[in-house]
Parts: sequence; C-alpha cells; structure tokens
Amino acid sequence: AVAVHFAVGNLASGRPRLRAAAPAPVARHLSVLAGLGMIVYGLENLLDRYGLMLSPGGVFDGLKYTDANARMTAKLVIAVIAFIVAALFFANAFVNQVLIPVVGVILMVVSGLILSLIYPAVVQAFTVKPNEPDKEHDYIADHITATRKAYGIDGVSIEDYPAVVNVSAGQLKADAATLPSIRLMDPSLVSATFEQLQQVRGYYSFSDTLAVDRYVVDGKSTDLVLAARELLQSGIPDKNWNNIHTVYTHGYGLVSAYGNKRQTNGEPVWVTRDIPPNGDIEQAQSRIYFGQQSTTFAIVGRAEGQAPIELDTPGGGTTGGETYNVYDGTGGVGMGNLLVRAMYAIRFSDINILLSDRVSSASKILYDRTPEERINLVAPWLTTDKSAYPAVVDGRLVWIVDCYTTSGSFPDSQTISLAEATADSQTRTSTLGDERINYIRNSVKAVVDAYDGTVSLYEWDSTDPLLKAYSAAFPGVVKPKSSIPADLLQHLRYPTDLFKVQRTMLSRYHMTDPGTWYQQSDLWEVPSDPTAGNASLKEPAYYLTIRWPNHTDAAFSLTGVFVPKGRQNLAAYFAVNADASSPDYGKLRVLRMSGSYQIDGPGQTFNQITTDPRVAQIMRNYTQGSSEGKYGNLLTLPVGGGLLYVQPIFAQRTGTNSSYPVLTYVAARFGQHVGIGTTLQDALDQV
Repeated sequence: AVAVHFAVGNLASGRPRLRAAAPAPVARHLSVLAGLGMIVYGLENLLDRYGLMLSPGGVFDGLKYTDANARMTAKLVIAVIAFIVAALFFANAFVNQVLIPVVGVILMVVSGLILSLIYPAVVQAFTVKPNEPDKEHDYIADHITATRKAYGIDGVSIEDYPAVVNVSAGQLKADAATLPSIRLMDPSLVSATFEQLQQVRGYYSFSDTLAVDRYVVDGKSTDLVLAARELLQSGIPDKNWNNIHTVYTHGYGLVSAYGNKRQTNGEPVWVTRDIPPNGDIEQAQSRIYFGQQSTTFAIVGRAEGQAPIELDTPGGGTTGGETYNVYDGTGGVGMGNLLVRAMYAIRFSDINILLSDRVSSASKILYDRTPEERINLVAPWLTTDKSAYPAVVDGRLVWIVDCYTTSGSFPDSQTISLAEATADSQTRTSTLGDERINYIRNSVKAVVDAYDGTVSLYEWDSTDPLLKAYSAAFPGVVKPKSSIPADLLQHLRYPTDLFKVQRTMLSRYHMTDPGTWYQQSDLWEVPSDPTAGNASLKEPAYYLTIRWPNHTDAAFSLTGVFVPKGRQNLAAYFAVNADASSPDYGKLRVLRMSGSYQIDGPGQTFNQITTDPRVAQIMRNYTQGSSEGKYGNLLTLPVGGGLLYVQPIFAQRTGTNSSYPVLTYVAARFGQHVGIGTTLQDALDQV
C-alpha cells in the first residue's frame, strides 16, 4: 500500500518526515493497516507463549525455568506494547501526527531485543546454570510425565527381578511346559530356506525377514514363521511387456512352518506348503495380486471366449501342467473405454496400453498395489509400520498393517526421530520419509486383501484424540473396533515399530524421579545384536511365547532387553503382551535386574556360548569342512528365577548358490552353564 501511494504521488519524499507526512485519507489508510499489523503481532506473541511448551534443545524439550520465568513474561509485555502501539496508529488516523506511533515502534523494537534476547540469556546464565537441578526440578517432573504419556509408557509395570546366577538341578521344572514352545527358527535366516524349498520357480520370492504369527494347529495355538509367496519381477525369464504386465501378474499362497520344530535333516516342519497351498491352514483364496513386491501395474481380465493368460500354478494343476487364471476380483479400473486407455497410457508413459490386443473391453488395470501405498492413499494422515505381515483370515490371504497417528506437538514431550528409534539389525535407518515425533498411538489396524486390494481400516485406540478428529473429518473411513472379525482378531499383534519407540524412550524415562533423571545415573540402552557382527546395529525385538514370572499361563509377547549405558551386562528385561485377543494385550512389563551383582547381557552371553569348548569344536568342524555355521537369533527368556538364553545354530554349505541354512544345533545358557545339543531338550539336559 505504501508503494502504491508513493507511485501515484500520494506520498512525497520531500514532505517533513516527522509531522504530517501524507494527506489525511492516506494517513488514515496506512495508520489503520499499521495498527492492524501491530494487533496481529501482539496476538502472535500471546500465542507464542504456548509454543514454549514445544521449545527444543537444552537438557530436555518443553517448558523450562527460563521459558516460564523470562520468555513467557517477555512475550506478554511485548504483546501489551504492541497493542499500545496499535492504539497510537489508530489515533494517528485522525490526528495525522506520525511521530508518536513511529517512536512507539522504535521503543517496541528496543524492548523486544532486551526482553526476548538479553533478559532470558541473563536469567539462564546467572540463575539457572549454577542451580540447574533445583531450578529445573519441577519442569523436569512435568516433562517426564508428559513424555511417558505421549509415548504410552506411563502405565509400564516395573518389577525387581533378582535373577539367580548360581542355579541348581531341577530349577526349570516349573517352566518345563513352556520351554518346548520356544521359537528356534530365526525369521531372518530361514527366509533363504523358504526360498530354496518353497520358491518353486525363480519368479517367486519371499520377504527377507519372515513374519511370526500364531495359528491353531491340531487344536493348539502355535507360533509359526510364515511368508507370502510373491511374484518377483526380476525373476521373470523373458522380461517383455506382455510377460511383465499380462502373464506374470500374481503370486500364490502362504507358506508356514513350526517355529519350534525341525525335521531330522534340520529343515523346517511345514504347516502349509506348495502350489496350490496344502496343509493345516485352509486357504480358499490365496492368490496375491496386491503385495509388498507388487510394484508395477498389471492388466488382468479376459473377455468371454478368450483363453486365460495369467500364469497361475506352474506345474501345480491336477494334471501336473501349468494352469492359468482369469482375474474376477473387484479391484482395478476398467479399461473398456478408449479414453481411459489413453489416459493410463499417458499416466504410465506406456503406449502399449493403447496398442496391445490383450487390453480388451473386459480388462482391468491394477496399480498402487503394495499394502502401504493403498493405505496411504486411503488415509494419508496415518503412519504405517514397517512390518506388514500376511495372514489367512476366513480363508482369504490378507496383509495386516499397524498404523499410527503421530504428532510433533504434544506439550512438554521429548522429540525423537522415528526412523532412528525403529532401526535395528533387521530394519535399517532410512533418511527417506523420516519423521520427528513426540507423540504416537497405534490407533488403527489396517487390512489389505491380497486378491482385490480392498483396504479395511479398523479403529483400535478409541481414546486417541487425533483419530477422533480425523474420523470426524472423514466419516466412514475407519470402521469401529466392534466390527473386527473374530478370525482377524486372532492374528492382530502388538506392533514392532511402536514397541521399538517405547523401548527407546524407556531407556531413560523409566526414571521418574527428576533428580535421578537429571543425573542420568541409571541410563539404559538397547544392546547391539551380538549375531550381526556390527556393533552399531541394535538387537531386534522378538516375538516369543513366554510365561511371565509368577504367572500361570504363557502369552504371545514381544520382547527385548536393556543394558546399562556403555556396559554389556543386563539391566532389564522388557516385554509386552502381543496377543490382541488377550485381556492383557498391550500391558508393558519390565523386570529390573539387581544392581548389587552382575547379570550377563546378550553380548557377554554370546561370548560365553561361542567360547564354550563344545560349541567352539562344533563351529570349528564347520569351518574346516564344506559347510558354514551360522548363529541364529539369541533369545532371552525369564524362567526358573533366572534368565535362559537360547541360541539356535544353523549350517549352510559354502561354494554353491543352491545352499540354504538348516537348523543343526541348539545352544542354551542358564546361570553360568552352557549346553549344546541337536535339540533344545538336549541342551537343557546338559545345563
């Protein structure tokens, strides 16, 4: 407005500057605008006081002593000054004496510099710094309370656990019933075994890390390792356009094996296998048109009378030959209209969509086919867990994905990097899509049908205010919790990313006393994965069926451990009930080890196991022969008043690309005793 008035001659540079500098209408116009600007600036300072509860840096994030006693007062004073200056500008609209409001602005700027910069710095340097633990005491207490609430760890149960190190015969007798259920098959190692024994063809593949879930087999709930047999684009023999987009369109079947059993040759004991799938888990519809490796579009469907062309079962038909399928699901977009075909040819920069005779009036195009993509398109306000896993629900193969509502605006809570907090030896840190958060809730369970791509979102945390807000904005997108099918509920589990975030926060926020928290005298950290060979990689969280001390029933749980900061001995054992059908689902428990004597942690235990003469001899035999010994996941279980470590050992032939790991030995450590045998029972008998 000033520039326009000057350009049209309403303002002249030669006029006296500190008296009437403009004609009355111009003065009124600019004075009112300046007064409104001062009001906005004053309101901004008033609202900025609340922003101090999110102030980063220093000892902790959130409101601090200097914020509450200096910056908050300063912003209030500056707001009052801004309102006074606004009044002066409004008065100038009638008296046209610019000197007074200009002087007011100058005084406001000077006051702002003193109150916003100099005064807080003086308070911080001369009042807070020499007495920081005392001055910040109440603010640290508020920060701890807010952080624990924001990350859902305010209800964690911490129990002292004086784990015994001097054990005696028969000490595991009370836990004998739960010991045989310990999962020995390492999901990250036996993926290669699944590839070699159940891949069937080179154009199928399994996830690098298998999922762990529980199914009722022979009338008993059992932990299984499982994976979906997905189509691998890079494995297609002839990568021409027709093969990629019209023939090799889908994977087939869920493959699963017992987590605690092996065949005599060390291979898994299959529960479901082959194409078409057969076994103890009934799969009425197990074709995978939508999956984690479905990253390109597919054109499916055939007109009546046309022969099917989608490869379905390579050699798996009743006659032993290849069979073909015609997609009849509800997913996809119809391609009967020439304009639609032209639009998709432009969308994918692929002229063959227009030219190919295989695209007919009955064709559909499938795209955005990964579970995460589909969920993000339906509800972009949700953050998806990295560990989507397949399940058979009511006979249909689906993908289950845990979804979070997150925020970086929870007052007084500590901000963390979501990518860093969830990284471990099986999940690497990614700089892409990193998110800084200080609040997280597993508010939604998502299900993506592997055949038609249907996305179903189910409310899980009905108390989450963010979910309430989004559900009000997008009614009907999230279904109520009561509509979750009973069979689906049996396969829902506590999410790994949330557990890892909570594990990261508990490493410091298990301390609730502000003095102890400030001194950092009891800091924990997640240990390095001793089997990874890289000290920078954290130990993953493991799904296990465990029996908590002083409890009668075993529960499917997600577990992890802590070591003291900078040390390798065990500080605490952390677990959560991961069975969504259990009334104790989501209950966080911590067993705190004694501080008067040392309990060996995972790294020290791994060292004891690998240096044991019997174990060393077995591994030496592998080194000297044609096979290589590989250590599986080191599992920790609280049993017998102490801690039992279980280490599966796999063997794999070297020098051939057709080799795969097989379970050959199991090592165990309880107290100071190490045992090894071909079965867990043999190892325990030695211990």
